[in-house]
Amino acid sequence: MSYLDHIKACNNANLSRYARFRIGNAPLGAVRSDFANALIGLGGDFVRDENGEFGFAHHIQTPVQRNDTLHRATVQLCDTGHIRHLHGERFDVRASLSEAPLCQLDRFAMPHFGFRSWGVHMNGYVRKSDGLHMWIAKRSQDKPTYPGMLDNMVAGGQPAGLGFRENMIKECAEEADIPSSLADGLQAVGTVSYLYETDEGLKPDVMVNYDLELPETFQPRCADGEVERFDLLPVAEVAEIVRSGFDFKFNCALVIIDFLIRHGYLTADNEPDYNGLITGLHRDINR
Repeated sequence: MSYLDHIKACNNANLSRYARFRIGNAPLGAVRSDFANALIGLGGDFVRDENGEFGFAHHIQTPVQRNDTLHRATVQLCDTGHIRHLHGERFDVRASLSEAPLCQLDRFAMPHFGFRSWGVHMNGYVRKSDGLHMWIAKRSQDKPTYPGMLDNMVAGGQPAGLGFRENMIKECAEEADIPSSLADGLQAVGTVSYLYETDEGLKPDVMVNYDLELPETFQPRCADGEVERFDLLPVAEVAEIVRSGFDFKFNCALVIIDFLIRHGYLTADNEPDYNGLITGLHRDINR
């Protein structure tokens, strides 16, 4: 077992199983054949072109029309079992951050269409006399996804209508009861990207990451029930947990590895897979 195994696990997608899903001329998603056939079977709102690629029918041109079409389709596909359940929170679908959203989709339906999701993750840490410590969350056993697994101190999906920092501050309050007076110290530290395949479909996702140095006197509180507990662990212990197993939720391990590199715990001198980690944390997910 090595750190690089986490990179490999998060980039397990077999793209030969997918056909592109386009919005206009932009290849923004990818669908499996069974899901694509279910879309076509709903009626005339989705089409397959001569190249075997999928998209909206010509009469659906505006973001509002796409949103309405996607809402109707996902509800129907949930009723037929092609989508197990919906979340109720919508994510933006866009070609790039510099462009306006082309539509919005329920977050649990994103992998079915292979659309890129964005999320925010935060490493909370404390400087103690014996070195750096990290706050690690243990997910609630009642969570519908990855129950009981280890997690970054605070993390969440990026819903429509919020800025990334705005969302991170919101999640800090909701998940760990971190007041805005402390959350204002958030440091934006970059992104991690990966191309992951699940039972539902494809996740070509990007995590926007933050560090937050917290005082020794601060004790997080499980505010919204999504976290069972928080543990403050020495960085060396956190590193060993990641290196030796899969106790962390799959993508959260990448955020920890990124932290270890940026803070000098993993270097070209002490980690033989250093270059592979650097490149692997920033997967080119354009298809």
